[in-house]
Amino acid sequence: MRTAEEKGKRARTDGAEGDGGEPIDRALLLSIEKLQEIQDEIEKVNEEASDKVLEVEQKYNKIRRPVYVRRNEIIQKIPDFWLTAFLSHPVLGDLLTEDDQQTFSSNPYFEDKKLTKTYSMSDDGTVMVKATSIKWKAGMDIVNGKACTKKGEKRLLVDQSSFFTWFNDAENGSFAHGEMDQVADIIKEDLWPNPLKYFNNELESEFEQEGDEEGSDEEEAEDDDEDEGDEEET
Repeated sequence: MRTAEEKGKRARTDGAEGDGGEPIDRALLLSIEKLQEIQDEIEKVNEEASDKVLEVEQKYNKIRRPVYVRRNEIIQKIPDFWLTAFLSHPVLGDLLTEDDQQTFSSNPYFEDKKLTKTYSMSDDGTVMVKATSIKWKAGMDIVNGKACTKKGEKRLLVDQSSFFTWFNDAENGSFAHGEMDQVADIIKEDLWPNPLKYFNNELESEFEQEGDEEGSDEEEAEDDDEDEGDEEET
């Protein structure tokens, strides 16, 4: 079945000779039609490939799941692992306020032990988003400006200043045409597959800093020894 565009082209070319227009290049027209057939075939192959890729991804997601469980068991033994990895990330680290950083373990802000944000895709490509509705403790809501100090004064926080607005913004929301928000994409594609590389960046920086301090201490000690030697000679 021809498309509207194809019908329009056929109508224009069919009437070209009768209206005194330029002669029809039937060889060119035939080549274009054959090219369209090839493109249709390529699209069909691409659709089949996408289905196969999805099958493979689902297969290996099941294989990876117990490996991730073992990884998580080790991570739980490392203090502030995820906080350090987040802060070391060039994009995610800028999203965490000082108050946010205290929520990566048992904290005075909310009652939840786990916060989740789930993305599911419908057949038409729409991504549906469902996030945890955070159960803030009394006077500790740092997202909606309801956090208070001990004296009852509100904290000077803007709604968008907290990373946890990310959970509130898209609850029961959706993104058209499969578009995922940037934070979710970075976590899924960059941080989650190998958080150790960002955690190690932080450790390497600490080791380098300690090394520099030790080096400067040694230089000062050498200078002191030289000064004492000069004094003894005089």
